[in-house]
Amino acid sequence: MRLNQATDYAFRMVLYLAICPEGTKITGAALAAKQNIPERFLLKIMRSLTAAGIMKSYRGVEGGFALQREPKDITLYDVINAVEGQTELQRCLSDTDACTRGCGGMCSLYEAFEGVQRDLVTRLQSINFADLAVQEKKLTEEKSNIAQNA
Repeated sequence: MRLNQATDYAFRMVLYLAICPEGTKITGAALAAKQNIPERFLLKIMRSLTAAGIMKSYRGVEGGFALQREPKDITLYDVINAVEGQTELQRCLSDTDACTRGCGGMCSLYEAFEGVQRDLVTRLQSINFADLAVQEKKLTEEKSNIAQNA
């Protein structure tokens, strides 16, 4: 399983705003430049994040984007679902009729993937952007200290 590039960009966009002071609003062009994301792609991703209630869009001369929820209330799971759709490892986990074998969820593979899916979702829902912002600030400070001492 591999998350697509749009999801990686979405993580970076949300993390950047989570690190900024609360209520920070930034234009798409500025965010694209700061995060090295193609602006047209950023705007497409931003539509998904806005539709999911993660970002808020402001129009006009003073327009831009801001987080719609507090970073502590936005998880990796939220961003993945906003950009990629429902996170599922196997089709049969959400629709047992999708099994081409006709098991209806009554097989060892279903049971194995059901547990992995549950663990994955639980873990992704436990990681929020407030915690990631704290960790990112710490890592940035460490890199800066290493560079100064070099």
